[in-house]
Amino acid sequence: EVQLVESGGGLVQAGGSLRLSCAASGFTFDDYAIGWFRQAPGKEREGISCISDRNTFYAYTMKARFTVSRDNAKNTVYLQMNSLKPEDTATYYCAAGLDCALRGHEYDYWGQGTQVTVSS
Repeated sequence: EVQLVESGGGLVQAGGSLRLSCAASGFTFDDYAIGWFRQAPGKEREGISCISDRNTFYAYTMKARFTVSRDNAKNTVYLQMNSLKPEDTATYYCAAGLDCALRGHEYDYWGQGTQVTVSS
């Protein structure tokens, strides 16, 4: 069974940091790109970054504050988020697909999400 489990979300003050984790199982992790997305209430899903063994992409507006990394030995991808702002408040999702992209429809598997709330 394919599983993607996000963790590390929570409540943080503006200017703070969080590191999200995405633990994967049930598929050949090395062969897949992992994307990070977020969705705030009433807003469209937004691509943040993706990472594969060959590529790492960021949405232009995220690149300065967010860093993605992966540990293939642990089947885990991380998203380090710094200088958080209230507008970063959203549910954050990871997804697995064969190609690295910031478009959600490129991905085959999705996690359940982890909530990030940034207070002002």
